[in-house]
Amino acid sequence: MVAYVVEQLDTVTISAKSLIDGMDLMSPFVWKEGALYRVMIRGVPDPRGPHDPTGVIAGGASRDGLAFIMDAGLAITPGPGPADIGGCEDPTVLTDNGQYLIYYTGVDAARLQGGMILAAGADLSALVKEEVVLTAPPGEGNIKEATLAQTSKGDWRLFYEYAANGASRIGMATGPTPKGPWSVGDDPFGIREDSWDNWHLSTGPITQLPGQDPVMFYNGATHDARWRIGWISFDPDFTRVTGRGLEPMLVPPPAITREATDIAFAASTVMEGDLIALYYSLEDRMLRRALVRRYTG
Repeated sequence: MVAYVVEQLDTVTISAKSLIDGMDLMSPFVWKEGALYRVMIRGVPDPRGPHDPTGVIAGGASRDGLAFIMDAGLAITPGPGPADIGGCEDPTVLTDNGQYLIYYTGVDAARLQGGMILAAGADLSALVKEEVVLTAPPGEGNIKEATLAQTSKGDWRLFYEYAANGASRIGMATGPTPKGPWSVGDDPFGIREDSWDNWHLSTGPITQLPGQDPVMFYNGATHDARWRIGWISFDPDFTRVTGRGLEPMLVPPPAITREATDIAFAASTVMEGDLIALYYSLEDRMLRRALVRRYTG
């Protein structure tokens, strides 16, 4: 039996007077480059006016993985094309052959539809928007929240959130490289009617360690959108589910005010020794890190 247990919680901060200081902060995608931690974060104006973007994406760096000094400029901003003129959300970062690949959600001018976009470049301050990777078919919407993983055979899986029938679900596409091209297949898993994830599902980060099944720390919610973080594991080729936690492993603390959003939402992981450092957002406005240990028995 496998269990993932939170052993420590920490607050994640950004530098004062950065371009996203004072905004609501979400989607902290953290990765390591040597001794340095790098991050991309979605910032949302607070309050957000009718003409404000649904998000901009800023980059930064840290020595301890908790206090980030943000870059002077923004990494990804809306437009000028129509695919993301309404906002830029949910960054996911990979490195490939000396290039950064950033998958992010682009929101249209009406702030109603989101699609998956790829930006790339050798320098995080000079990224080029390359293509719209995935858009929703008729009857579905809001392709967002990319998670990428490589199989034991060397090909790739792109997991993403999509909207259908008034709920969020998780889809999966296959491709030969981390840039695709992507072919959409069957959903990797679904809701559980009698559990905490009985209505909404959204992708979370995947941790892949030698000798262990890859595990996704996914986001699930009830009909009233009370989001929690759970875990699910797959075989090394992502063809079947091998385990799934019965209860959420991370639940947000009681909100300070009744009108606050009741949500914990996983975004990325890095390893800290034998602990998994899980970065997530609370209430769609502040950032946290959980140190998670894997137990077997």
